[in-house]
Amino acid sequence: MATQELRLVDGHAHLEQVSDLPESLREAREAGVCGIVAVGMDIESNKKILRIAGSNPGFVYPALGFHPWEIKVADVKATLSFVRDHLKEGVALGEVGLDYRAQVKKVLQWEVFGKLLEIAHEYDKPVIIHCRYSHQRAFEMVKERKIERAVFHWYSGSVDLLDKILSAGYFISATPALAYSPPHREAIKRAPIERILLETDTPVSYQGKEARPKEVLVSLEEVARLKGLNRAAVAERTTANASQFFGISFQP
Repeated sequence: MATQELRLVDGHAHLEQVSDLPESLREAREAGVCGIVAVGMDIESNKKILRIAGSNPGFVYPALGFHPWEIKVADVKATLSFVRDHLKEGVALGEVGLDYRAQVKKVLQWEVFGKLLEIAHEYDKPVIIHCRYSHQRAFEMVKERKIERAVFHWYSGSVDLLDKILSAGYFISATPALAYSPPHREAIKRAPIERILLETDTPVSYQGKEARPKEVLVSLEEVARLKGLNRAAVAERTTANASQFFGISFQP
């Protein structure tokens, strides 16, 4: 199957940070990308994501977020209010979660994440979760708030917890880091293809190269290699997964 015949979804990209956005979106389309979920991190990035999605209907879909790196006491009330007021315009809540390497007190992270999860539950939105060095606590909070749809972004935690995540019906996402990260690779090997989404986390750098949405092809190729499946089968299944998770009928 030719690349342009593949239908791929980049389920996690920070498009507001991309300097060459028009070119990057064009290249993504040429690579077979039929949808990009653009995630926010704070009020300003959420506003930018909404504008980018508005300029690219049917291709870029906004997710409203409050990243743990961006939590500042003075901004919490306003950011939570913005997310609540605009979440209906998005396809998901994200990027949100916990990060125990961030210079933000854990208690504050827990408070903000809990409130965000309550908003997601109220509006029945799926949640895109950042959980660096905090996988267990993030999972517990998602379960406690009765979130039905969640994806654990770039999962690289323990396989024991992964089994619980999968048993709960949640997803994990595959990134180009599969090429070199043993924990991430082990998680994707263990998870059934029905529980995997593809993403790039654009514009993060992988081994010195800054990612763009077209690099979802790298995620695809690595998943296909690890699973012993052909690219077409992985593309079809993961795009169907994204459609199910986000509630979007992605068009070619």
